[in-house]
Amino acid sequence: MTAELYRDPWGIPHLRATGARALARAQGRVTALDRAWQLEVERHRSQGTSAAFLGAEAVGWDRFARRARLDDTARRCFTALERRDPETADWVVAYVDGVNEGLAEGAGRAPEFAETGLAPGRWEPWTPLGVWLGAHILFAGFPAKLWREEVVRRIGPEAVDLFAADGPGTSGSNGWLVTGERTGAGQPVIAGDPHRFIEDPGVYQQIHLSCPEFDVVGLAVPGVPGIAHFAHTGTVAWAITNAMADYQDLYRERLRRVGPQGPEGTGSWEALDPDGEWRAVARHMETVEVAGGEPVEVEVVETPRGPVVIGGAEMTEGVEPISLRYPARVTEDLGFSALLPLLRAREVADVDRAFDHWAEPVNVVQAADTEGGVLHRVAGRVPLRGADNRTRIVAAWEPGHEWLGWHEMPYGTVEDGVAVMANQRGPAGPLGVEFAPFHRAARIRQLLDERPKWSAQDMADIHMDTHLASAAPLMGHLAALDGLGIEATALRDWLLGWDRRMAADSMAAAAYSAVRGAVVRRLAAHPAFAALADPPAYPEVFRPWLALLPRVGLALEHLLKAEELYGIDRAALVREAVEEAAAQPLGVWGDTHRLAPWRALTTTSYDEPGLSGDHDCVLCTSTVPGLTDLSARGPAARYVWDLADRRQSLWVVPFGASGVPGSAHHRDQLPLWLKGELAPVVTDWSRLTQEQETEKVEDNHEQ
Repeated sequence: MTAELYRDPWGIPHLRATGARALARAQGRVTALDRAWQLEVERHRSQGTSAAFLGAEAVGWDRFARRARLDDTARRCFTALERRDPETADWVVAYVDGVNEGLAEGAGRAPEFAETGLAPGRWEPWTPLGVWLGAHILFAGFPAKLWREEVVRRIGPEAVDLFAADGPGTSGSNGWLVTGERTGAGQPVIAGDPHRFIEDPGVYQQIHLSCPEFDVVGLAVPGVPGIAHFAHTGTVAWAITNAMADYQDLYRERLRRVGPQGPEGTGSWEALDPDGEWRAVARHMETVEVAGGEPVEVEVVETPRGPVVIGGAEMTEGVEPISLRYPARVTEDLGFSALLPLLRAREVADVDRAFDHWAEPVNVVQAADTEGGVLHRVAGRVPLRGADNRTRIVAAWEPGHEWLGWHEMPYGTVEDGVAVMANQRGPAGPLGVEFAPFHRAARIRQLLDERPKWSAQDMADIHMDTHLASAAPLMGHLAALDGLGIEATALRDWLLGWDRRMAADSMAAAAYSAVRGAVVRRLAAHPAFAALADPPAYPEVFRPWLALLPRVGLALEHLLKAEELYGIDRAALVREAVEEAAAQPLGVWGDTHRLAPWRALTTTSYDEPGLSGDHDCVLCTSTVPGLTDLSARGPAARYVWDLADRRQSLWVVPFGASGVPGSAHHRDQLPLWLKGELAPVVTDWSRLTQEQETEKVEDNHEQ
């Protein structure tokens, strides 16, 4: 087989090969060259072995990965893929072969390996499936059920809706489709931006894949072959947003020890099933190695429902065992059979059929083609089961909580030439419980309605909109205040005249955030919510969902709008908050609202920039009101797919194409990302620079 590697001015890899398998191998190799450290971090995270070189801070995740059986599930899914879809399985193997070819050279470029003493390992055929599962296992936000359970138990069921909000560990996106009658060129445009934890290196890899079967540009997930989420084949393009569906369940388990016991407490265990029978439970111990610390023993237990992720066979500290049931563990299918058909898609109908194979995470898909076809649908696998499963932890031993099949995926509509999704309660409404507020979706629709015609270049105006509609309830409380001190009155009046834009250079935005944060802290400290102040002794990976202050901050709009709130004098709290903010020196919003990306190594430090936007803005650079103005989540990429001419398409990522610190393309896109500018998508091979000569590799799989 042969493969060629080219680069554009941004260092983005463009690959050309003689066939799909050769291309997958080349994609794996170039990803290893550019992102070796990232690939190895993700491989170890999927295996639950990252603490061996990252230290004690990684133990919590490793423990969860072991107990949730992520690596074992990936193995099972790959074995099933070999049986059901051998072509895709072989294609994945080719990608893995490429990764293994490039890892040593890529590791030599990445200083993190020397800093941690990590040696590049070897990828297995199922590793890409483990990377995918590890990246998305928390997307459905099943820990929110733990929070609801605590709210019901400690305060009452009426309080659940007060705290309903886009949870702290889920990820969303903006996405919009404009049909040809609404564009100047007469062909559709698809645009948007996925909101995820901002990581360095980035969670998306800009790439161009070309062979005789297909020629596709898009945003790939490093460690996974093909281009799943956002891509343009020349005649059809697609993009996704998080559907906010609920497809994972938590079960309380009753476990008992049976039979002779070993000297260290080993032996047989059983779980009580809904039919009243006790059935065998798989149980063993694993060891998590910890750099600079003592090894940690992890008990791995699995019942007929699924792996036990909280508690254990022996109840300790009053924490009952809770198991997690998730589709991939049940079906042995992660949806990888969608990936090759997506690359081969020529029209919307092809994309639609490909997404019939999609599993998780559950997404809303928007697609359009050059023949006028459009698609707006939900894709994924959501189990049919009782209503209680969707909202709370259910008893494993009670009947009525079993999975009874799978929902048919709903389709959405395109109205007046526009479809907008921003994690609101849209076509996926029947499949979920909590959705994002309508603010972002309504604002995008409003902006699109302001012009009769749009171009690809116009879309950056929408990406960067900073209007904060969710400020309305707090502003209403401010307007009702009287009797304030002189400085507080001046602050209140100033904010009432504010345009509600969270611009980085805005003093008013900073003042609003100061008042908002003070209100959140007072509400969280109020005796009415004292019962929620101390979270249960659950594993640390679930703590972001269980901390009261972030929950109050993200649900502030509901708490301020509620007709009555447990007798809390909200006017008094807002008054105190305004007085507190008025007594403090204020700068501009970008002083405190700064980028805070996640890095596996916390020793690396950059002077990260100030940001515009906020959680409910279209420019969704999330904060945790009351706790921090830093933004750990935001647009992990921006894209504009132009169906009139793919060469007019645009994209950008927060940092760059390279994951190697100090390299020319490590952070060269950051200035564009900050200003809302986008780089052109280059597909003309004559405008690219060939990085290496044609590579010839012996491969008996491809003639």
